[in-house]
Amino acid sequence: MKNILYVLIFLGSLQPLFSQEKYTLSGTITDVSSNETLIGVSILFPELNDGVVTNSYGFYSITLPEGTYKVQVSYLGYKDVIETIELNKDIRKNIALSTSLEQLDEIVIEEKVERVRIRKPQMSVNALTSETIKSIPVVLGEADVIKAILLLPGVTSAGEGASGFNVRGGAADQNLILLDEATIFNSSHLFGFFSVFNPDAIKDLKLYKGGIPARYGGRVSSVLDIYQKEGNSKKTKVTGGIGAVASRLLVEGPIVEDKAAFLFGGRASYAHLFLPLFDIDNKAYFYDLNTKINYKINDNNSLYLSGYFGRDLFSVSDSFKNVYGNAVGNLRWNHIFSDKLFSNASLIYSDYYYGLDLDFVGFEWNSGINNINIKYDLTHYLNDKMKIYSGINNLYYTFNPGKIQPNGPDSGIIEEQLVKKYANEFAAYVDVEHKLSQNLTVEYGLRFSNFTRLGQDEVNIYSNDQPVSFDPFLLIYQSEDPIGVDTSFSRGDKLATYNALEPRIAASYAFNDDTSIKASYTRLVQYLHLLSNTSSPTPLDIWTPSGQYAAPQQLDQYAIGYFKNLEIGNSEYTIETEAFYKDIDGRIDYIDGAQLIANEAIEQVILQGEARAYGLEFLLRKNDGKFKGFLAYTLSKSEQRTPGRTPEELGINRGQWYNTPYNKTHDISMNLNYELNDKWKFGSNFLFQTGQPTNFPVGQFEFQGIVIPTYGPRNEQRLPNYHRLDLSATLTPEKNKNRSWQSEWVFSIYNAYNRRNAASINFRQNADTGNNEAVRTAIFGIIPAVTYNFKF
Repeated sequence: MKNILYVLIFLGSLQPLFSQEKYTLSGTITDVSSNETLIGVSILFPELNDGVVTNSYGFYSITLPEGTYKVQVSYLGYKDVIETIELNKDIRKNIALSTSLEQLDEIVIEEKVERVRIRKPQMSVNALTSETIKSIPVVLGEADVIKAILLLPGVTSAGEGASGFNVRGGAADQNLILLDEATIFNSSHLFGFFSVFNPDAIKDLKLYKGGIPARYGGRVSSVLDIYQKEGNSKKTKVTGGIGAVASRLLVEGPIVEDKAAFLFGGRASYAHLFLPLFDIDNKAYFYDLNTKINYKINDNNSLYLSGYFGRDLFSVSDSFKNVYGNAVGNLRWNHIFSDKLFSNASLIYSDYYYGLDLDFVGFEWNSGINNINIKYDLTHYLNDKMKIYSGINNLYYTFNPGKIQPNGPDSGIIEEQLVKKYANEFAAYVDVEHKLSQNLTVEYGLRFSNFTRLGQDEVNIYSNDQPVSFDPFLLIYQSEDPIGVDTSFSRGDKLATYNALEPRIAASYAFNDDTSIKASYTRLVQYLHLLSNTSSPTPLDIWTPSGQYAAPQQLDQYAIGYFKNLEIGNSEYTIETEAFYKDIDGRIDYIDGAQLIANEAIEQVILQGEARAYGLEFLLRKNDGKFKGFLAYTLSKSEQRTPGRTPEELGINRGQWYNTPYNKTHDISMNLNYELNDKWKFGSNFLFQTGQPTNFPVGQFEFQGIVIPTYGPRNEQRLPNYHRLDLSATLTPEKNKNRSWQSEWVFSIYNAYNRRNAASINFRQNADTGNNEAVRTAIFGIIPAVTYNFKF
């Protein structure tokens, strides 16, 4: 009887909900001058302390009880729109926002954090606008996406001139990098000096470090999700810049006014053109192209075709030439089924190519990885309490570990193709954002992934099915020669199959509009491995799929955070603190003396172990006023170990935990911007990082007159601490206000106090004294630069 009474009370409490009609307000938010859809716009209802933000395609939907409401539409850099809406039926309302300033670029720090975001369960996410990226002083004056995110807490690099980035103690290959949903396998130009992303073409950028939604998968460290602009369907616009070593130009305009638009952008470096003046025959340059076409069929259907193509070339005289780069394309269809149901279908191609031409030995080397991805995503705005994301995607991979062929008739090289590898990765997910109460919101989801290693032309067979053996007398691991080769497999055969369930959950409890705590748990599985025995990826590194001898990597990450909005005087501040713990199984390690380049049997030199990372992140931001900026600090630890497979084996590093190359105990970064007036703006960065783990000789012995160094456990020593200061000043001519041609001059100084940070320390024997000595190699000292930006 008591249980029946509880049920009646519960049903009675729901009666007001059923008795009151609810209606849906939905639509698309665009830029009034370009018709470009806007991502992350806040649609707020102050009386209800509720709201919604636009998705990655500018669409929003919210269901509310019948009534009359004041709605406020806000987006950084745009004028607020405030309207009163009588919600007595379902309403489709598209809104166009106008910019608040008519100058070249407004310097901002980050996407505005609206008060309603305090209540969102999403955590461990940082968003940057293209204006933020352009305002940060960087090497050689070229605005750079990767250099910008390195200022964020939990993000580091392997050093100056190093490609990739590391997130929360993870390796660079553990980051999923997406450009218009297509995978970018190498994010760097000129071996890490620049990134492949043209800031003029970028519309939105988000870096997920934890609490990663179930729609993402395939990497275990982070997701960098970047969307390109769609193109101006109102009028033709030109944006560009001329820098010290590279220039860029972007053109966008209507194909059919208000219905179809194009975007075409290009960048190129040209410093190599001046090398002949100094009697230098070497070359090093890059170029890339960004393209996009969009067509609005009607209010419910839009088509997009986007692409990126980039190449780097490095050559030494005529004897050595290296070419590498990415090529991606995406055909996308957005469809609105109803006011509550939105879909996106994509056909995506991604390719990474690496080529090497060694003329002095007479051969060419080509390798790479490509995939074709078919994906379909749905967003269902179920009611005012619940939003459901779901979707499927399927990727087909082709891995080319290398093809060698003669480069001329006189070459003695015999053409050979290393065995290509093939794989298929399928995933399905559902993700729910659920508002349980006014104060408590949760996001929970599940991703199912399946990875199949497909048949290939040849498969090695090993004694006891062990490609790596342990010598108990020498106490070392050794590569085993195959005892045979199986050539019976067809492409449709399955060499190995892996299935995984990847649960995700995040929760936010808001004490009020300004304070909340958040927590998240994330499981991620990575089926690809980057074969590299350097601390930073290089173009020569090879991707390989999981298979018979390499299991996937699996991550479990836990995070908890405290978030606070503050008003001090007339200024707004935001405090974000997070603690995290990551545990990874299946991390690849290499036996001593491993040879990775052109290795057709990579299973003979790898073992698998585990990794872990944990730390505390702190971020303080000042969000408004003439003086803006942020201070970030990370205290963290990153380790890995590979124990023996049996009690008799020692494992790598005797099975003990050792520092990963990207373990930086302390990481401090500060970015400050000051707007003196309409003409002058100033910016600065300061960075400090604990030195990178490395190995120095701990002793030596002499054998037949040769001095041979000895080393201790892996990564036991460190390079000197890294720190530098960057400065910039932006001059905007006053005549910009009265003409369509708008411009600015950016003066920057990288490494203002000329710190000679060590990229490496090598040990050698002095030819004159015979004494051993350490030699520090530094890549950059102080570098001044000037860039001229324009648009019309």
